[in-house]
Amino acid sequence: MDKTSLKLTRNDAYLISGVFGFLLGLLLFIFFTPNYYYVKAPYEFEVKTGWSFRTVADSLYVRRIIPNKTMFRIAAFFYSAESRIKAGKYSLPNGLNYFDLIEMLIHGSDSHQELITIPEGIWQHNLAGLFQEKFDIDSARFMKLSKDRSFLSRIGVNSSTAEGYLLPDTYYFYEDAKEEEIIAKLKGEMDKLFLPDSIQQQMKLLGMNQHQILTLASIIEGESNIVSEFKKISGVYHNRLGKSIALQADPTIQYLKRYSRRKNKIYYRDLDRDSPYNTYKYRGLPPTPINNPGKDAVMAALFPEKHDYYYFVADGSGGHVFAKSLSEHNKNVRNYRRWRNSQN
Repeated sequence: MDKTSLKLTRNDAYLISGVFGFLLGLLLFIFFTPNYYYVKAPYEFEVKTGWSFRTVADSLYVRRIIPNKTMFRIAAFFYSAESRIKAGKYSLPNGLNYFDLIEMLIHGSDSHQELITIPEGIWQHNLAGLFQEKFDIDSARFMKLSKDRSFLSRIGVNSSTAEGYLLPDTYYFYEDAKEEEIIAKLKGEMDKLFLPDSIQQQMKLLGMNQHQILTLASIIEGESNIVSEFKKISGVYHNRLGKSIALQADPTIQYLKRYSRRKNKIYYRDLDRDSPYNTYKYRGLPPTPINNPGKDAVMAALFPEKHDYYYFVADGSGGHVFAKSLSEHNKNVRNYRRWRNSQN
């Protein structure tokens, strides 16, 4: 090899080294340079359970917390972070570089989630009390929001109250959860029950909307603790609605007495109470749901058992006995009263 060739080779090496050094410096500058956003710091950002890394990157970019999604993904590649990001709520300080942000998302947030189980058929004021006990929320504010027309409109509740629209189930909530997000989340879970086309078609077949279904479901929920009875009870109420017969549902009377000490015991004088919720006095469904029904009650309201029963009464063992005629029903009522008197 002559001296000229050797000189060219060395020049090429210097050029390549220079380019490599420039690119390395550029990358280090990009990855370690603080990224600033222009909203109030720290920025509260939530990585939701089940989010992919791409969703996290897109969400940060849309909110202008990071200036470039591609560089953020490259930084994540160095950390093998694509599958290591932890769900949680993050308080992102201003001026984080890509690597600092990746490390924060890998290590997880300081916020913790608590488990809560909401019983089916819970009244709204009891639901507020349950969340106050578990998460120290303001139960009065919870109740106020439950009837705030502006807030209800924003979360898609076409009613004077959120009661009935909040799906009881077992949930995780952050320990700093606010009243608005709790109500919105429970409402969103209830909405999911009505999304399938089959449910929409069934409502059309019944000639009922979501509000009417939830109202009927809340009555069914209040009638029995035995899920296997729900569809038969639903059939009774659908039969009565179809014949414009008053529902005469005891849970609607208990709803009117829900703040009294003897709320579950009904007297004859209670049946004369003048209220649109009194289904002994007024035909049809009450104006709104009377509790927050669970999924089984909602499905029962949507898919009633087809039969010729128009009456039912407690059988003394936790269930109910059903009747097609008033005379048969009166006989069942007498049997129940004899049983009840024998217990006393």
